Amino acid sequence: MAETRFFIVGGAGFIGSHLADRLVERGRVTVFDNLSVGRQAYLAGAIATGRCDLVEADASDLPALERAMAGHDAVFHLAANPEARHGLANPRLDLEQGTLATWNALEAARRCAVPRFVLASSGTVYGDTANACDEGALGALPISLYGASKLAGEALLSAFTACFGLRGWIFRFGNVVGPRGTHGAALDFLRKLAARPDALEVLGDGRQSKPYVHVEDCVDAVLFGFDHAADPLNVFNIAPDEVTTVARLAALCIAASPYPGTAIRYTGGDRGWPGDVPRSRLDPSRLAALGWRVRHSSDEAARRAVDALAREVFGAPVPPAEAP
Repeated sequence: MAETRFFIVGGAGFIGSHLADRLVERGRVTVFDNLSVGRQAYLAGAIATGRCDLVEADASDLPALERAMAGHDAVFHLAANPEARHGLANPRLDLEQGTLATWNALEAARRCAVPRFVLASSGTVYGDTANACDEGALGALPISLYGASKLAGEALLSAFTACFGLRGWIFRFGNVVGPRGTHGAALDFLRKLAARPDALEVLGDGRQSKPYVHVEDCVDAVLFGFDHAADPLNVFNIAPDEVTTVARLAALCIAASPYPGTAIRYTGGDRGWPGDVPRSRLDPSRLAALGWRVRHSSDEAARRAVDALAREVFGAPVPPAEAP
């Protein structure tokens, strides 16, 4: 039998590179990435197996996508604006790197007759609500341009599955954290500590809380859902039941840094920036019903991620993160 051929759009980034590490165990992998955020070094292990190739190109280039995607069996689309706040300075960013890039990937899959398409989405599609959202809870609309682009991408995949016979999977992630992280609060805090260790500025009042999911759990969940869900369109949340506060995350970062005495300075307000959802909850029961649950709680995922990112930021071993 021919080997399964997997195509990852945005596969040199944080989650994509971890996914590539796992998919090379199953078949051949092509990573399509412009390396604007991702790094070729993140793919070193996958490429070393001889089963992973990197195509350096941009998802805005439909002909390039089509040429590279031909002959593959499944597409995993992870390319997006990596930092929701960037949309405030450039309101077109999420349209181009989110919505239009997703359409390009879907259209390339249609033209190449790739039968399966996996979309990395986000809990931001549920909007500004602190309720535990299940996959049918789309009564509230997104409040960030990032969330809007993710919801638009979901709608496009739904339409492509109905109109052109693709089989689709949508995974709505909580806050994914872990080694090779390219963005997010933990990395932001650690970089701030490296630049100015006398005080750590934290946006908001510290009471913001979200479910943190370790990248290993995230990739496990994606592959489990891909293997075990066979509807024309499958939608899953990926998150633990628990949440972690921003104050807790900041304390973990300080404890994992060379500057354990650093004070935290909160800017105040109930959210970090316009479009930020201060408290979110995702109901992971649909994947649990299929037989999969996260291995790490939100606090455990945050602690493991902070330890790994602190080693990357400070370039030397630091004590494991301990915080009150």
